[in-house]
Amino acid sequence: MATLASSSSSLLFSSLPSSKLSSPHSLFSSPRFSLSSSSSYSQSSSLSISPSFVSCPTSSSRRFSASPFTVRASAAEKKKVLIVNTNSGGHAVIGFYFAKELLGSGHEVTIFTVGEEGSDKMKKPPFNRFSEIVSAGGKTVWGDPAEVGKVVGGATFDVVLDNNGKDLGAVSPVADWAKSAGVKQFLFISSAGIYKPTDEPPHVEGDVVKADAGHVGVEKYIAENFSNWASFRPQYMIGSGNNKDCEEWFFDRIVRKRPVPIPGSGMQLTNISHVKDLSSMLTLAVENPEAAAGNIFNCVSDRAVTLDGMAKLCAQAAGLPVEIVHYDPKAVGVDAKKAFPFRNMHFYAEPRAAKDILGWQAATNLPEDLKERYDEYVKIGRDKKNIKFELDDKILESLKVPVTA
Repeated sequence: MATLASSSSSLLFSSLPSSKLSSPHSLFSSPRFSLSSSSSYSQSSSLSISPSFVSCPTSSSRRFSASPFTVRASAAEKKKVLIVNTNSGGHAVIGFYFAKELLGSGHEVTIFTVGEEGSDKMKKPPFNRFSEIVSAGGKTVWGDPAEVGKVVGGATFDVVLDNNGKDLGAVSPVADWAKSAGVKQFLFISSAGIYKPTDEPPHVEGDVVKADAGHVGVEKYIAENFSNWASFRPQYMIGSGNNKDCEEWFFDRIVRKRPVPIPGSGMQLTNISHVKDLSSMLTLAVENPEAAAGNIFNCVSDRAVTLDGMAKLCAQAAGLPVEIVHYDPKAVGVDAKKAFPFRNMHFYAEPRAAKDILGWQAATNLPEDLKERYDEYVKIGRDKKNIKFELDDKILESLKVPVTA
């Protein structure tokens, strides 16, 4: 049955306070000890010693192995960073924002995009905005990651981030080259999709993963081959330059006064993160390599949102009402993966390791972010674009829900 939902009833869930987390971190007292020093060439550094925990990529429990003390180093030292960036999908925007964040912090950045500079893919966001990277002092190159050494020539790097490969076959050439080239830190963009479904959401670092997932094999490989490595597991993300629909899917229906069909109850929890937060987490790992070493981080925001809540927040951002319709995909005869942009289940992770180990904090706010995203949605004219809704129409017809022409 269709229901009119007011924007004031959006649902957001906060993560548990750190004091309630059952990790070894809570066993230690809160005082932290710091040492600081400066050098003659005006670079300063600081070391802080604090209790932490270490996660294992093959762990099958929620427990973390105790690590009495972790030395956290933050320095004004500028790094040379190579980002191997995918040329498609939602993850492409991570490399773009990460590059801009690093450049803004004074690091040297080369972003290596898979494929050819003149391809049609490069005419789409975020690639058509790479001039922003160049104007900030970064370098852009294109090619085959299997020939990374040839593409970058004799350039040397302190850090390599693989934001392209989803399995060992794609990542190992980059990892092998990085090791042979003396790269000090190897970072990998994995996926929170590798977690097995759990009866105790949210997913936290150390939860059981799908052994046959390609990302798992990569995490194991880099753990075996690098003394300083870290893996980041993102979920759904929003942000200018993203070329995979997230909030746009909801705006498309809301501005056209169409019902928003959501599978199931609509109370399923998920995590929508702004890519700015993800890039800030990655930058902390670059600037605190000893702290990040050997850890897996859920690269997500620190709040969950229900599927209904996402629709309501999008409507609130647009200043429009929303009509939400729930349906059973099997009864209607549609594939929910094709009819809806998110998983039809609880799919929610928390960034506990990033907070505890890197001292990371989310700096964005989903309701406010969606207002910004809606402004851009209208600015580019997508609200006037001719969009077909075949699967929606099939769902609504089955439910006998009328659609305004």
